[in-house]
Order: sequence, then structure tokens, then C-alpha cells
Amino acid sequence: MSKVPGWLGRVGASLTRVGERLDERRREAVAEDELPPVPDARVEARGSVPAPPSYAPVVAARPDPVAAIPWGIRVAAEAGWRLLVLAGTLWVLMRVISAVQLVVLAFVAALLVTAMLQPTVARLRRTGLPRGVATAVTAILGFVIMGLVGWFVVWQVMENLDTLSARVRDGIDELKRWLLDSPFHVTESQINDIAENLSDTIGTNTEEITSAGLQGVTVMVEVLTGILLAMFSTLFLLYDGRRIWEWTLKLVPEQARHGVAGAGPRAWRTLTAYVRGTVLVALIDAIFIGLGIWFLDVPMAVPLAVFIFLFAFIPLVGAVISGALAVVVALVTQGVFTALMVLVVVLAVQQIEGHVLQPFILGRAVRVHPLAVVLAVAAGGLTAGIGGAVVAVPLVAVTNTVAGYLRAYSKEQEAVLAPPPHGATALATAPVLPPSAERRSGREEQS
Repeated sequence: MSKVPGWLGRVGASLTRVGERLDERRREAVAEDELPPVPDARVEARGSVPAPPSYAPVVAARPDPVAAIPWGIRVAAEAGWRLLVLAGTLWVLMRVISAVQLVVLAFVAALLVTAMLQPTVARLRRTGLPRGVATAVTAILGFVIMGLVGWFVVWQVMENLDTLSARVRDGIDELKRWLLDSPFHVTESQINDIAENLSDTIGTNTEEITSAGLQGVTVMVEVLTGILLAMFSTLFLLYDGRRIWEWTLKLVPEQARHGVAGAGPRAWRTLTAYVRGTVLVALIDAIFIGLGIWFLDVPMAVPLAVFIFLFAFIPLVGAVISGALAVVVALVTQGVFTALMVLVVVLAVQQIEGHVLQPFILGRAVRVHPLAVVLAVAAGGLTAGIGGAVVAVPLVAVTNTVAGYLRAYSKEQEAVLAPPPHGATALATAPVLPPSAERRSGREEQS
């Protein structure tokens, strides 16, 4: 019996040690749960980043780069790349046009001639003539008249060339005498030296002059080719212009076809008004300036009047060139006083043209801002020479008409496709009748 309490004491001590070990293991398990997990090499190989420990400082997440860029810069970038795309498209288009410049200018010239002759075809068809006969009669008469005008100008120049040469020599001698008697102290030896240097320059640059002449021959061949292309294009446009326009509409996407179909006739009316108005204004300028030159006894009055008519189709620049040519011819042949009188006549007619004829004849249909005219003529001249300067202003006028119509058409389509107002919006946007209409509707209800 004395051994039993000792055994029980040892059992109790053993149980106490077991309980202590269990508590220690429990604390170790809790501590292991609080520590970060051991990184796995396979996970790190896949690029995963372990979670930070609980004691690490909190770092705010970085914003999205798109959200970090200011709104104005994003809008500028969006507009910038679109402008770059448009500029690239325009550059490619200009390169293509410059590669086929002769064809483009011939077709544009055909459009201008067609716009001038098409009303005549319409009148002949209203009288009962078939379309082919009306087109043939109009085209033949138009081409014959233009050919006769060109032949008449060449004939007048050749007829008056000897007289003009003699008068130019007399004018040079008179200018030489004036320089000798002038207060500039010019001596005869200096004048002879200038003439000798000019002669030597011409003699030493004979090769360049010959190459320029050959280039002029090439230009004449290109001009004749362009004239033939313009004539054939004019015939087809006069005869089958409506079918050509309907075929062109088929190339337009269906969503934009209705707008383009409405803008086309308005653009054609603008072009027709421009061509007919410009022809009338140029004819008036040529007649009145030609009469002034003829009364002042300036030689080649009729060819100068024709040149004034032709140069009137070049806005701004043409009037200056033709007027300067008339003044120079008058100065060389008739003297300073006659040249001043010709200058007065030219300036007076051009002022009447700019302030009376163009606003009255052309009207608001083709009214373009003067700055747009200057920039268009400069750009057209730099791009395609005289032909580009001629077609620049009608192109701007037609573009202005088309853009205005398409803008109004898009607003109308938005109003049609917009959902109808309802509820409070309907009451707020309901049309309000004027007082007279309200009284009239009230009387009708009472009756």
C-alpha cells in the first residue's frame, strides 16, 4: 500500500508534463499561423509575388496611366492623330493629282465649259430637239466661237506686230533720250554698256534659250492634248451628264448617299452661276477697257481686250496682269500721258467691277470671303500654275455650298431621328402659339 501513492504521483507528474507539451505545441502552431508562408520556388518561377507581412507599411495603389493623363492632353492627342491621318491623306491625294495633272485640269476645264453651255442645251431640248442634236449644235457652236476668238487674236497680233515693233523701237529711243536729259546723270556710254551686256547675256545663254524653246514645244503639245481631252469630256458631260452623276452616286456609301444626292445639284447650280457670272463680268471689262484703249489710239486694242477677257477668269491676279500689260503697251507706244490715261480707265472699270458688277451678277450664291479667295488662288497657282489659279475659286465656292448643305442636312436628320419628347419635357418643348393664333383658335372653339 505504501507503493501506490508513489505510483500515482509519478502518473500525475507525467500527465502534467504531457499537458505542458501540448500547450507548448499549441502556442507554436499559433505562432506559425501568424508568420508569412514559406515561398515556393515553383510559384516564384511563375512570377507571382508573395503577400507582404502584416508589419509592412501600407502603399497606395498606382492609378491607371490613362486616368493620370489630363483630359485636355488626351483630347489634343485624339485630335492630333486624326489631323495627321487627314494630312497624310491630303498629301497622297495631292501627289496623285500632280501625277495626272493634265487629266485633272482637262476635266475641270470641261466642267467649267459644260456649266457655261448646259443651259443652251436645256433650251434647245425644250424647243423639241433630241438630246443628241441639241448637244451637237451647242458643242459645235461653242467650240467654233472659241476657235474664232483665238484665231482673231493671233491674226491681230501678227497684223500689228511690225507696227508694234517700230513703235517699241521709237519708245526705246525716247526712253534713252529721257534718261540722258534726266537728273539721274546717266551717260550714253552707260546705256550702251547696258545694251552690250544684255546682248552678251543673250548670246552666252543660247543653249538655255534653245532648251527653253524645246520645253515650250513640249508645253504646247501638252496644251493641245489637254484641249482635246477637255473637248471630249465636254461632249460626254453635255450629252450624258445625268447618267454620269447617277453612276457616281453608286460609289458613295449608302448612309451618305441621300446627303450627297442633295448636295450635287446645289453644287452644280453654284458652278453654273459662277461661270456665267464670270463670263459676263469679263465681257463687260473687256468691252469698256477695250473701248478706252481704242479711243486713246493704243495699238492692238482688240487683242488687248481679248487678253483682258481671258485673264479675268483668274481672280485678283488676272486683272492686275492684263491691266499692267495694257499700260505697258500704251507707255511704250504712245508715251507717259497715254499710259496714265489707260491706267485711269483700267482702275475705274475694275472698281466698278468689284463694287457693282460682281455683287449684282454673281450674288450670294458664290460669295466667298476675300481672304479665302487670296489663299485659294495662291495655293492653286503654286500647285498647278495658271490652271490651278483659274479653278481655285470655283472649287472653293462649290465646296462652301456642299459643306453648308451637308451641315444643314445632318442637323435635319438628327431632328428627325431624335426620340419625341414626353412627360415634363414634352410640356416644356411644346410649341407656343402667338397671341393672335391663340385668339383665333379660341374663337373657332366657341363657334
